[in-house]
Amino acid sequence: MTPLDLFSVATGSAEPIYRQLSDQVRRLVAGGQLRAGDEMPSVRDVAQSLAVNPMTVSKAYSLLEAEGALERRRGLGMVVAAQHKRAAALADRALLLRPTLERAAQEARQLELSSARAVALFDQILREGKGNDE
Repeated sequence: MTPLDLFSVATGSAEPIYRQLSDQVRRLVAGGQLRAGDEMPSVRDVAQSLAVNPMTVSKAYSLLEAEGALERRRGLGMVVAAQHKRAAALADRALLLRPTLERAAQEARQLELSSARAVALFDQILREGKGNDE
């Protein structure tokens, strides 16, 4: 899996890039796309692929290591920690999405979009992302 398959960053966002990266890893682990023992792309590879400072990626990885989500292995780099053997429960995964939805709801209110229009747009975006999975 390449860094561009795992990560995306919004450089204009108020949320720091290191936090965007660490949140994405948490979601990928919780959703089961990253499993215990999976090797993470190197700091250098992620930084080059996303055109960000390597220290930013290193900060994200260090934060995840301190939380126990990632562990450093000599000669192998960072891997998903063994304690993350399976995907989180659906309720726990939904909680990870809540901050993003709260920001989207705030933007919808600022744009004076109705709840129905915002939900319809979100549903459309979810369907577009599924591709041929339906």
